[in-house]
Amino acid sequence: MTAYEEPTVVGDGVGELVVLWGGFPIVGGAAGGLLAAGAGWVAGLAWAPAQGLFRLVDGLPDGYALGGGVGLGVLAGLVVAAMGTADRVLVTVDSARIRLRHGGTEQEVTRSRTRVAFVDGKDLVLLDGDAGELVRQRSDLPADRLAAALKEHGWPWADADPHRDEYRRWVPDLPGLPTGADALLRARQEALERDRRDEARELRAELGRYGVVVRDDAKRQYWRLTRSDRSPQ
Repeated sequence: MTAYEEPTVVGDGVGELVVLWGGFPIVGGAAGGLLAAGAGWVAGLAWAPAQGLFRLVDGLPDGYALGGGVGLGVLAGLVVAAMGTADRVLVTVDSARIRLRHGGTEQEVTRSRTRVAFVDGKDLVLLDGDAGELVRQRSDLPADRLAAALKEHGWPWADADPHRDEYRRWVPDLPGLPTGADALLRARQEALERDRRDEARELRAELGRYGVVVRDDAKRQYWRLTRSDRSPQ
């Protein structure tokens, strides 16, 4: 990066933070107040769940019940806002490197290591010269904004995954995988089915050390080998 080059930042912006920290607590407070005000009516419905709780709320003085409902609703909105903030992705790119911040974690990749960048579904993907993944980061950032930012700074961009046709559907004991990779894919399949995203991400990185690149379609896994691991082991 030259002394005069300004990096490009791609993120959701201030508007999303306003919605998260302003909108969700307000909506939560209003919903909590309505539930508290209607507790007696809900408690009288034979099919309604948690009737004991609604009868308890209905038995409280009106001021306490309404205030408690609003307070709990605001608290629930703040929890949702905190979760949404932690899941935000911020991409900063210049001609030398790209930084991706997701919640409290950050990763950096240099331009010299990157052969191509593209968006696969909602994932920003960077591949190295061996066709292995340097980065696969999921976000709701628009693909056109990511493409414009990387192209502006001279990064190689593809409109689609150049290796898309090389992927094969994983099934247990499928031939062609490096030794040990099938066991990792089995463990990762279980993690996907149980929605253990952190574990699935760790296993993806471990598979990368075996020369196996994985992409997901719903809870199905598809795999391919990097260039240096094309020969079956």
